[in-house]
Amino acid sequence: MSHKQKTVDHLGKVVEITRNDVKVSIISHSACASCHASGVCGMADTAEKTVAVTKPNHGFILGQDVKVILKQSMGFKALFLGYLIPFMLVVTLLIAFNSMGFSELKSGLFSISALVPYYFVLYLLRDKISRSFNFDIEPIL
Repeated sequence: MSHKQKTVDHLGKVVEITRNDVKVSIISHSACASCHASGVCGMADTAEKTVAVTKPNHGFILGQDVKVILKQSMGFKALFLGYLIPFMLVVTLLIAFNSMGFSELKSGLFSISALVPYYFVLYLLRDKISRSFNFDIEPIL
């Protein structure tokens, strides 16, 4: 008995095709965009993003509707790198600086400023990190 792996799917269109890659444009909606009151509060935001999927011998054509698939575990990895680690870093440094006798203002400023080198290191490692996220695509029938 096999278990189907949990995935995150987005619908998109093929916008560019290279020898080994297929670039797909997806529309990312915030939670507000699907709310029934999104037109009233003005908080609806959508963003168009382009995802490059390594897919040699793919057979896709420009403008084709496709489904972009990412393993759910990869989404958790992105959440961990982008939000959880920085949160834990700020809280840990805030507690450490407070226990060393710094004022709350200085503790807060020092803790938040620690995010600058963290995100800079993530930026420097972006190519290596992006290689660990494997997208897949399949045609919509």
